[in-house]
Amino acid sequence: MSRGLLRLIYVVAISFPLVLYYMWKAYFMDRHDGYYNEARRYRIARHMVYFMKTNGRIRTKVYGAENLPETGGYVMYPNHQGKYDALGIIYGHKNPCTIVVDSIRSKLILTNEFIMILKGTRLDKSDMKAQVRSLREISHQVKEGRRYIIFPEGGYDNNHNEVKEFMPGAFKAAVRAKAPIVPVALIDSYKPFTINSLKYVTTQVHFLKPLPYEEYNGMTTAEISDYVRGAIVNTIREYQKPVKKNFFTGLFVL
Repeated sequence: MSRGLLRLIYVVAISFPLVLYYMWKAYFMDRHDGYYNEARRYRIARHMVYFMKTNGRIRTKVYGAENLPETGGYVMYPNHQGKYDALGIIYGHKNPCTIVVDSIRSKLILTNEFIMILKGTRLDKSDMKAQVRSLREISHQVKEGRRYIIFPEGGYDNNHNEVKEFMPGAFKAAVRAKAPIVPVALIDSYKPFTINSLKYVTTQVHFLKPLPYEEYNGMTTAEISDYVRGAIVNTIREYQKPVKKNFFTGLFVL
């Protein structure tokens, strides 16, 4: 069985009527766009997160929500660990926000419908020109007050609580919009849909102190990337539970 498939199958099986409902709801909303403003869409998306979290036996601890700017658009930049990352952030983020997702991964069942409800952006990583256009459109939306989640790490295979290198280009969306940058540290977010177990798992979401435009103005995107990554790494080191070591580990190492 593929990594984490057990929990996903379990959630879909015991929530099948809800799964069908949200799939229908996403397409209905897409066809009747004018009846659903962003706040209403976000409430529905959070309902989806709630049933995935509850039926999936997932607990999420949220820290630093008071750090989030109260008004205006901004971009959140988290580390990337797995399929639960965006769900955990949205669970802890009360005001409407949306997300950028790899166009290939966005076609997965429920992910596709989730992106439709949030009116997220599907990023075509195989087309550089399309990526540039998407980031410009995101910048425009952030200027207009939207809040975005962008994963600068790219992929998440086997990342666990290790933070890979960030892609500086991902920060252009915030720079062009002259918007605050909010680092987000995710801890153990890989566990829900990586570990083949139905035991309760606990993840952490840390909204760190925002970096306003006035503070990063003049910095290169590479410098911004290093700063944000450093803040996330330091938070993970501070809050991550130490791994339990087996008593016999290393006894027979020559």
